[in-house]
Amino acid sequence: MTTSTMTQETISYVCSTVRSRSAIELDISKSYLIEARLAPLAKRNGFGSIDEFVQAVKGKTKLGMESQLVEAMTTNETSFFRDIHPFEALRKTLFPEIRTKHAIQKSMNIWSAACSSGQEIYSIGMLIRENFPDLASWRVNLVATDLSDDILAKAKAGKFSQLEVNRGLPATLIVKYFQRQGLNWELQSEVRNMATFMKLNLIERWPQLPMMDVVFLRNVLIYFSPETKRAILEKIRKVMAPRGVLFLGAAETTMGLDAAFERVQADSSVFYRLK
Repeated sequence: MTTSTMTQETISYVCSTVRSRSAIELDISKSYLIEARLAPLAKRNGFGSIDEFVQAVKGKTKLGMESQLVEAMTTNETSFFRDIHPFEALRKTLFPEIRTKHAIQKSMNIWSAACSSGQEIYSIGMLIRENFPDLASWRVNLVATDLSDDILAKAKAGKFSQLEVNRGLPATLIVKYFQRQGLNWELQSEVRNMATFMKLNLIERWPQLPMMDVVFLRNVLIYFSPETKRAILEKIRKVMAPRGVLFLGAAETTMGLDAAFERVQADSSVFYRLK
């Protein structure tokens, strides 16, 4: 069992490594979080303490451990139809608008950045299936990205615990789109296959992306410095279609960071549109 103490040197190394690899800002005040996230990882790798694990990471005694450390310190909180208002905005306002705008080319691109275990992008897929059956003949490109290999593997599998499906999913959608697999629920392939998952670190070089009509980047910018927020928003602008829409978390904004976006209120939802 791992011990619960960490040296100042360990905490400083974790903070600097996470900052350099992901731009997530940590400091001594987050030592409780570092301990909670890294203690299970140290144990799983066979170390008696977090300090021992971090020393091994420093010494590069085992490939991939630094990536494990960084991924462990990222937050993967998510749920189906989380904070329902953005999905209502898609259903009531944005999808009808896009459907009219792209009536000739019959294609749309939607990106779930920092997709975690996939609930967000799969919620969008189910929303389309339920409310826009005519889009079945379109090229609907649902792109989901994250920096964690482990979390991407979970997302691609489309298997969720009882607790996970209970968070945000109406019983009617569970029955319609999921099959029971032992203790878990597996999402049917018709929705799973709508999504393309790929690894992407927001602060590193991005792979080629299509021009996005809608980008979900919710509850991500709060972890970054103002300079990093500006850099990420600038990169997002470059992959957004004209009049594209960006969804952020309730505590996030582009105001004071990027003047190219305007804030739009649609019923109870707020999103940001390229001017």
